[in-house]
Amino acid sequence: MLVGKAIIDRLMERGIDTVFGIPGKQSLPLNEAIGQRDGIQFVVARHETAVTHQAWGYAETSGRMAATVVVPGPGDMNAMNGLKNALNDCTPLLHFAIETDPEFRGGDAIHETPPDTYDNVVKENFLVANPEGATATVDRAIRIARRPPQGPVRVGIPKSYLTADVPLAASAEAPSDWEKEPPAGAIEEATDLLVSATNPVIVAGGGVRSSNATPELRDVAERLTAPVVTTYKGKGVLPEDHRLSAGVLSGSASPELLDLLEKADAALVVGSDLDAHATRGWTVDLPEQSVHVTLGIDDIGTGYNPTVGIVADAKATLASLDDRLTAIEMPATAPDDRAVTVRTATRDRIGPLLDDEPPITSVRALRAIREALPREAVVAVDAGGFRVWGLNVFEAYGPRQYVNPGSWATMGSGLPSAIGAQLANPESQVVSLTGDGGLMMCVHELHTAVAEELPLTVVVLNNNDYAIISEEAGRTYDLESGEYGWPDAAIDFATIAEGMGMSAEQADTPAEIREALDTALATDEPTLLEIRTDPTEPQAGEFFSG
Repeated sequence: MLVGKAIIDRLMERGIDTVFGIPGKQSLPLNEAIGQRDGIQFVVARHETAVTHQAWGYAETSGRMAATVVVPGPGDMNAMNGLKNALNDCTPLLHFAIETDPEFRGGDAIHETPPDTYDNVVKENFLVANPEGATATVDRAIRIARRPPQGPVRVGIPKSYLTADVPLAASAEAPSDWEKEPPAGAIEEATDLLVSATNPVIVAGGGVRSSNATPELRDVAERLTAPVVTTYKGKGVLPEDHRLSAGVLSGSASPELLDLLEKADAALVVGSDLDAHATRGWTVDLPEQSVHVTLGIDDIGTGYNPTVGIVADAKATLASLDDRLTAIEMPATAPDDRAVTVRTATRDRIGPLLDDEPPITSVRALRAIREALPREAVVAVDAGGFRVWGLNVFEAYGPRQYVNPGSWATMGSGLPSAIGAQLANPESQVVSLTGDGGLMMCVHELHTAVAEELPLTVVVLNNNDYAIISEEAGRTYDLESGEYGWPDAAIDFATIAEGMGMSAEQADTPAEIREALDTALATDEPTLLEIRTDPTEPQAGEFFSG
């Protein structure tokens, strides 16, 4: 069998049925193989940067893995942005780059780049040395991508190999080389620490979502009556209207949330690396007594020194903790209102930002959007100033119903990730939340949504400014407030969307937002809603810090 066809068969056997990419002459043998198979689809993007963001959104909202295919050089380098985002977020995907043929390598053939250029943006980087080993390499790459902590794996394969008809090496399933079950002794030590605490708190990260551990997290939190604070990537792993949900640990976290963490006498940190992004460079005060559960061995002791460190799967560890807590006669405790107090304080603080008169704030727009969306809607969120507000004021109700980039914080990911989310969840209502700056970095993907006939809704909050940058420019530096805005060259996103064949509306008030979203969600066509917001509104980080 031809190598290219065998690779596609192997993807399908391993449960990968969606491939994102932009075809080039180098990739056509793979595209041909996809076209000859039922049960696998190739989604054509409009820019390679979007390709990997689409696969990221697909996996983030479904737990399933997709593949990507690009040409070498420019295609591969454009895709690096999304690969690094997936690496930081521990999101699995299989990335194919069609490499320069061996006989031309080193001779500046078209698009040639050294394969090791990509080593630092993927979990592992393979270059297929001989066509006979192609499918075995693909098998290994898929296993590594899916093995926790998950991540993107790149496979570089020359075009000439794809059309080769050679005997293909078989590959055996490799034994697991990661620790899933936590040591019993560590569970006992962790349980004793948490049970003896008067005011415990839980910090939950993206590893809880990756391991599908929401039920176990909820059970442990309720047994300990411990408020749950999430990271950027953990947002939604406990529904944010649960009485123990306290909010998101971020650069814009409220004083009350930070106070909650500081005054706790023990912490269970699970499924998080406690990176510098979420903890403000490790300046957030966490309890001295803590249990840190992560699959990243090197994360233990970086930034914070735990009392008990456990390198194990979040779901298995939480289940073991719950079993241990169940076996212990827990002392009766009064209802814990610490989380409710934090959330109430946030609602009170944002009151002055909820005026209905246009131009409305991002906070008012986000509240209206949340009220209009079904609870079970899947929401893909871009980076930008509105996203920082959203961490605090836009409630997420499920572990895979809210997608946003973590520490990579790349703009231009919202629309592509929504496309991936819609393809992974065809029966769900999918909404992209983006700003004008972020959408301009991927506006071409509106056409992808139209061409693929995806019924997603794109909501763009347009303030004609890189406002989060302009605010600091005027506040901290000798630059004008609004330095990086374009009020005299305003962008009409509704017109752009209509020019690409998408239905579009504009809204200036909460009532108009709710009406427009009701209409959009009732259709089976892609729709854009442009909401014009106030460029002079406060930015979340400065607002909550006072």
